Amino acid sequence: MSFTSPHVQGLAPYTPGEQPAIEGLVKLNTNENPYPPSPRVLAAIDAAMRSGLQLYPDPASHALCAAIARTHAVATDQVFVGNGSDEVLAFAFDAFFRHCAPLLLPDITYSFYASVCRLYGITAQTVPVDAGLRLDLPAFAATAGQDVAGMVVANPNAPTGIALPLADIEQLARLHPQRVLLVDEAYVDFGAASAIALIDRCPNVLVVQTLSKSRALAGLRVGFAIGQRPLIEALERVKNSFNAYPLDRLAQAGAIAAFEDQAYFEQQRQAVMHTREGLLLQLEDLGFEVLPSQANFLFVRHPAHDAAALATGLRAHKVLVRHFAQPLRIAQYLRISIGTPAQCERLLQALAAIV
Repeated sequence: MSFTSPHVQGLAPYTPGEQPAIEGLVKLNTNENPYPPSPRVLAAIDAAMRSGLQLYPDPASHALCAAIARTHAVATDQVFVGNGSDEVLAFAFDAFFRHCAPLLLPDITYSFYASVCRLYGITAQTVPVDAGLRLDLPAFAATAGQDVAGMVVANPNAPTGIALPLADIEQLARLHPQRVLLVDEAYVDFGAASAIALIDRCPNVLVVQTLSKSRALAGLRVGFAIGQRPLIEALERVKNSFNAYPLDRLAQAGAIAAFEDQAYFEQQRQAVMHTREGLLLQLEDLGFEVLPSQANFLFVRHPAHDAAALATGLRAHKVLVRHFAQPLRIAQYLRISIGTPAQCERLLQALAAIV
């Protein structure tokens, strides 16, 4: 006897990166920011804790939407917020992609997309990335004229870190102008160009970002989408049919403060990018092949060493990185989050001992 709905038996939930409680561990497996959030964030959360927690938060997060709109030079009603970008993505999949036609996805990308497709009964049609693990624009272009539910791309892509230029994103948007192109920009602040610049002339472009990475708020769970008003209104309909109060008072207060401290944001994202470029060169000195990255991680392989064995060896040195056994095309790669200089030095010392 089963008490679950029939579709639950076929779900394959997304597996997040490990969060172990190991003393002295160098944790480079989940792309968290190695630096703390702005002191203004902590002060804002502290103030919010002292007053008003007995009341519901603003269900529309008006002040936060306004702060995001100011930062990105868009209208406030072009902004939608949720509990982390994964919730925003789930709302978007529900709002835009539940058609009979397939949703186009790269075959190497954020595996959460496939999980959400299974949850909502969306058929995913994967488009293989090329031999360099880059998104294959001609392969996507070959779908022009095909009936599709829409397209989703991560830019920079995960887990590769490779970014598309804005002109390529616009080319994708024009392939299926009657369907939504969702651009997941979780890592865009580490060197890529944002598709927010396209939304005025591409009404089908929806951009999703998060405060988890570049604003060092993975523990607060705040994500947002920016698009033309009809797309945002659809997201609001889905959200308000499910949970009218998605962001609590502390999350809203902390997120607003994060957007107001642009100087701190710029300082720590530049620090991550500087460390990334140095780590890339040092990994190459150890014989690793490193993909070009505009994210806060590197995707690497060593021609003489098995990736799973390397990950196991690093763990023995109390350094944790991410290994993806599937799909097989990337089974010999490791994804290494950018840590502090001291953490990266620990990583390099451990790798030197192993390789």
